[in-house]
Amino acid sequence: MAATQKLYPRGTVKRIVKAHSNRSVSKNADILIFLDYMLFMQELMREASMKSRKAGEKHISPNSVRKVTEKTLRKFKG
Repeated sequence: MAATQKLYPRGTVKRIVKAHSNRSVSKNADILIFLDYMLFMQELMREASMKSRKAGEKHISPNSVRKVTEKTLRKFKG
């Protein structure tokens, strides 16, 4: 049987975000933060995959992820 991963409660996520932003957090902000994170990770892996293919690698390497991280972060900067 597969072990399930325990997630942070919504209140904890909101408290962490509020502490780092010094602003109030709306009701569904934690869900939007999670969705934005997932979109970022999807784009990061897509860019890293393209970079590794261009370099002639068969798999995505940590080096290819590092090379595209800054570019991908710029795309997602608010």
